[in-house]
Amino acid sequence: MSATISSEAIGARFAALRAKGRRALVPYVTAGHPDRAASVALLQGLASAGADVIEVGVPFSDPLADGPVIQASSQRALALGTTFDTVLEIIAEAAVPVPIVLFSYLNPLLAAGSDALSRAAEAGAHGVLVTDLPVGADPERERWLGESALAFIRLVAPTTPRERMREIATHGSGFVYLISRLGVTGVRDELPPELPETVARLREVTTLPIAVGFGVATPEQAASVARLADGVVVGSAIVRAAEQGVDAAVRFAASLRASIDAA
Repeated sequence: MSATISSEAIGARFAALRAKGRRALVPYVTAGHPDRAASVALLQGLASAGADVIEVGVPFSDPLADGPVIQASSQRALALGTTFDTVLEIIAEAAVPVPIVLFSYLNPLLAAGSDALSRAAEAGAHGVLVTDLPVGADPERERWLGESALAFIRLVAPTTPRERMREIATHGSGFVYLISRLGVTGVRDELPPELPETVARLREVTTLPIAVGFGVATPEQAASVARLADGVVVGSAIVRAAEQGVDAAVRFAASLRASIDAA
């Protein structure tokens, strides 16, 4: 897969949605959870339910940024023997017709070897997001990620000053992932009241699409985010639904899709 085909697929998806006045549904799943076969079926089901981009989490033993639901899913996947190679096999087997973002901490990528990103692209991934690599923290690793065949998705925190937002977005591609609140991932009862201002501040410094995640847990919350951002990321609530079965998670994703489209 060429760098152009792989890395530009995410931007193309957002552009197509924008042309239709629609917003992206971006569900997160942990690869290998609830098990390998269910993981493949879940990716396929989410794509059928209207997902526009799917984040596929690489299980990690020390997921500091994740809340209890995703931590537990990661531990279960690891206990079942899920490795980086397993993650790529799941992506390749699912072969979904929507862009895939590899969602990982830095250590699993480094442990997978210098060809980890090229192998991910060959397996069918289109982007990579690293949760624990701030802009400027490790220029060599950032260059490795930025020059790969994958779009390099960067994270922006709600407390980030505007000029720092500009710097982060400049060093990213595909879209910018705006964290809606500080803390770990997880289901929340309500969205932060300052979110509209945060999205507006980020829009002033980047032309990349903005997807908002962390704490988006209900169709109503997804609709609220869709009125502000270009994409809605839903993680813990999808993972929790998947524990009840693939069908439950797919039905939930379909309800998110309907709510986003009605926003």
